[in-house]
Amino acid sequence: MNNAFSLRRRALAVCAAALAGAAAQATPYTPASGAVVVEVLPRRADPLQQELRRLRAELAASPRDVGLASRLARRYLAAARSETDPRYLGYAQAALAPWWQSTAPPPAVRLLRATLLQSTHHFAAALADLDAVVAAEPANAQAWLTRATVLTVQGEYAAATASCARLSALAGDLVSATCLSGIAGLTGRAAGAEQLLALTLGRSAGAAPEVQVWVLTLLAEMATRRGDAAAAEARFRRALALDARDSYLLGAYADFLLDQRRPAEVLNLLREQGRIDALLLRQALALRQGAGTQQALAAAEAELLARFRAAALRGDSVHQREEARFELHLRRNAPAALALARLNWAVQKEPADIRIFLEAALQARDPGAAAPVLQWIAAKGIEDVAIARLARQLRAGA
Repeated sequence: MNNAFSLRRRALAVCAAALAGAAAQATPYTPASGAVVVEVLPRRADPLQQELRRLRAELAASPRDVGLASRLARRYLAAARSETDPRYLGYAQAALAPWWQSTAPPPAVRLLRATLLQSTHHFAAALADLDAVVAAEPANAQAWLTRATVLTVQGEYAAATASCARLSALAGDLVSATCLSGIAGLTGRAAGAEQLLALTLGRSAGAAPEVQVWVLTLLAEMATRRGDAAAAEARFRRALALDARDSYLLGAYADFLLDQRRPAEVLNLLREQGRIDALLLRQALALRQGAGTQQALAAAEAELLARFRAAALRGDSVHQREEARFELHLRRNAPAALALARLNWAVQKEPADIRIFLEAALQARDPGAAAPVLQWIAAKGIEDVAIARLARQLRAGA
């Protein structure tokens, strides 16, 4: 089940971005001299690279070996997380190429395809694959967890809860509690969900490190949403001690630090993470808060603008939330940010999506635009101190 929660859509936010898209350059780059380091390539002696080379060679000899292709794709997915490098997601898709367009691939391939599809916000296609997997393999815990995650991102909380319920009969207490608590924390039951999850984690000392990182990050976000900065900080730090390279964790902690007006710590946290668009955005926001030179800020803004324009040319809409933040907080273009936030809202409905929509509507002086989101907050029982503050300001200006 490691792939499901290490590349969950929350971390799909994580982590990542479009297939190999986060590393793409929009315009050709010519180094100023031969001494400039363009990229640090993996060492050939690295055990991971040796394993990947061996699996690639075996697959090249038997390209339609489903077991081998699935094993290589899973290894690439794990590498995308451990190396914080989204290019491995593209390599995973390439490993599955013989079945990528198939209407009925083997369940193992279908689950991997769903994991990759969700990372590019093709949620309907991902859910179609996941539905087929659980129909063929009702005891596939990873598929139920991934299905719950995708539905949660879309705000389909009842269906997501049903998937978590199916998972609870197949997985351990900690995974089951995390699945259910993540939804309960967004539907008016935040206090009880956080308490239950913290207690379950405390009873699960032997849990795998990647599971603990997932749980601790969720707990840190829960504490952040209720305004307990001390608890959030402690949980973020515990998670980072287990995995300092998890891109979703890095982005979530960076956002926390930005809200705390601690930009220098953001730059230190995200050093050498600029290949991922979402993390480069956080670096630029930290520079905007004053933790660097104007030259560095201008360079970061120019790079982000080039990447977003390249994504638009590719028809890639994965980064609409990040682009909305870019337009609002870096370019000070509230109307553009609001337009992007509205498009993003049609696709996903996480607290971060709510927040950027309300921020953009407030800065654009268009409280009416936020009406559907404000109705959503009231209907679902979203509890978040930052969102509540923005909602009050918008209602006051309506």
